Amino acid sequence: MRPDVALDVRETSHTSAGMLAYVRALRAWLPRVAPDLTLAEFGRGDNFDVAEQAGMPAELLRLRPRLVHFPTPYVPRFIPVSHVVTVHDLIDLEFPQYAKARVGPYWRRIVGPVLRSARAVITDDESTVGLLEQYLRVDPARVRVVPLGVDAPEATAPPAVRSRPYLFYAGNHRPHKDLRTLVDAWAGLPGGVTLDLVLTGVDDAALTATRGDAGELVFLGERTEAEIWAHHRGAVAYVQPALREGFGLPILEAMRSATQVIASETAVPDVLRAFADTYPAGDVVALRALILASATAGASERAAVAERARAATAYLTWERTARATADVYRELLG
Repeated sequence: MRPDVALDVRETSHTSAGMLAYVRALRAWLPRVAPDLTLAEFGRGDNFDVAEQAGMPAELLRLRPRLVHFPTPYVPRFIPVSHVVTVHDLIDLEFPQYAKARVGPYWRRIVGPVLRSARAVITDDESTVGLLEQYLRVDPARVRVVPLGVDAPEATAPPAVRSRPYLFYAGNHRPHKDLRTLVDAWAGLPGGVTLDLVLTGVDDAALTATRGDAGELVFLGERTEAEIWAHHRGAVAYVQPALREGFGLPILEAMRSATQVIASETAVPDVLRAFADTYPAGDVVALRALILASATAGASERAAVAERARAATAYLTWERTARATADVYRELLG
């Protein structure tokens, strides 16, 4: 039977942790929330290879879906059926100084034409709509904003316990994450403030700093999902210093853990902005002031603010994301 929607389910070498979470959530939830749609999973090979550029179009000709959804921007240049593509961010085009030389041409020559020919483009946040038009000439009228979600553990594990209070950051260490600003803001705190800075990932020589007995810079390495949730719950605050995020799932995870969020203004999606303490991206002094205020606030005061954010963001689940995505399918299928 001809499927209504074919979903590219590849987990490739270039898909980020956030992209992987998105693909897996769609695979898990779409069959449950859209039983009226016939779904088919497809996709093989890695990115930029023959299987992607030639094999996937051939597979689509065989499947003949009414619509195909590519949940990442890693797409064949020529797609022989109606298609929708998800673009989470345009960080490589906004900050080309941090990307490899071939990345910009790939976006403009491969991804751009595919997006302009798509029935719709899905993105996570309103801020990306204008960027799609600016960098890739995508008509804003064809962009659909579908915020991401998280599924917080039902039986929440106890918070991580460390010898000192700590700030937490979860994510990669790519330059646009601007972790240097975070480290410098933390390292410059007054000596009387006892506070560690805990980062996921391996030791990074470019981020070395010390506060003597007042705090330690800690690299956690790779951790399980449960351990990440525990560290969110145990933190004084979660800090996201990135110059840009498409959505920033760890921000939502922290809010769902009832933990205060401090983030750069350009790292917070619109749906979460009211619940984060923000500062101008790259401003070490402003970030340090927010960290200091958090570290010296009473625990009950912090908890009350964080609990309001937790309750207000409870609707942002992966089920909701899948339902909104299925609504886009139905709109396009008519």
